[in-house]
Amino acid sequence: MKVFLIAGESSGDKLGAALMAGLKTLVPDVEFVGVGGPLMEAEGMQSRFPMSELSVMGIAEILPKYRALKRRIAETADAVLAENPDVMITIDSPDFCLRVAKIVKAYSDLRTVHYVAPSVWAWREGRAVKMAKVIDHVLALLPFEPPYMEAVGMRCDFVGHPVVAEERADDASGAAWRRAVGIDDAPMILALPGSRRGEVTRLAPTFAEALKTVVDRHPNARVVVPTVPHLETMVRELTADWAGDPVVICNDMDAKRAAFAAADIALAASGTVSLELAANETPMVIAYDMNWFSRQIIKRMLKIDTVTLVNLVSETRAVPELLGEDCEADMIAATLLDVMHNPKDQVAAMNVTMDRLGRGGDAPGLRAAQAVLDGIKAKNR
Repeated sequence: MKVFLIAGESSGDKLGAALMAGLKTLVPDVEFVGVGGPLMEAEGMQSRFPMSELSVMGIAEILPKYRALKRRIAETADAVLAENPDVMITIDSPDFCLRVAKIVKAYSDLRTVHYVAPSVWAWREGRAVKMAKVIDHVLALLPFEPPYMEAVGMRCDFVGHPVVAEERADDASGAAWRRAVGIDDAPMILALPGSRRGEVTRLAPTFAEALKTVVDRHPNARVVVPTVPHLETMVRELTADWAGDPVVICNDMDAKRAAFAAADIALAASGTVSLELAANETPMVIAYDMNWFSRQIIKRMLKIDTVTLVNLVSETRAVPELLGEDCEADMIAATLLDVMHNPKDQVAAMNVTMDRLGRGGDAPGLRAAQAVLDGIKAKNR
């Protein structure tokens, strides 16, 4: 069995690697080709080009790279057709992946699977209709998504969210890590301004100002900033003069897990990191902004009153958000201080979220692999 996979960013790389591991469990002689990151390469696929070329987001961010992305779309579609795999699985990154799928479908009847349903419940519901023209099967991370996909003719399986299968540090490991970096019993604040260059540079000054206010109120508080390798130098430079004597973590999963377990509170950009925090029962404040042009467009399309997955999955509004015009340092600081004084208010919503995302069941990667195989069998009947 040959599988062509395409992932365009680090979160997709994680999903792809877990799916590949699941497929290897169920089909030991499976062969992988395509585009992915280091985790997928570790599972046995050599990426055709660096995945980092696809890691862009937002309308204004994509436009300058459009020609290069268009070339990669054509090149990738040609590779799919040449490889003639049993299935093509695209993972998130819809601006790239669905354009590849469109070309592939124009020249073949290859089965196409997309991993991560588009958030049509949030905005641009027409995406599901367009997607159904080139995608046969969707693997959903959130339990309320299948009906939206099935309504337009695609098969859709909820396979669980990968966060429920991720390894977590225990309290003892968290306490040991605190001691090792000199934090001990001081209040510890995780600062998570994102994993993309544009969002980090945009949010870092606001986070810095907000954290200064919090540290002024709690002078012994320490700040911990986990980041990714391609941003490490920039993050160290941006945070060098932050209050709270920041500890930057990079390329050390044990330290990151320990920090998430040990933190008293987190200030985070909007995204799946809210689920990582919820898995560790770490209280959080979500803050996010984008460039003015993208903000104006998305604001007019948004159909929901919260973008935080913990709030959406738990059907609460337990996690406070400061988005767009509200992403201001003084508002963020006030909210952080409030959550620090009432840290347990979010715990119930976090536990509901983890249960609904599949905690206690089969690993999502294995569930996703089984769903892919079931879809292929159903097609061949």
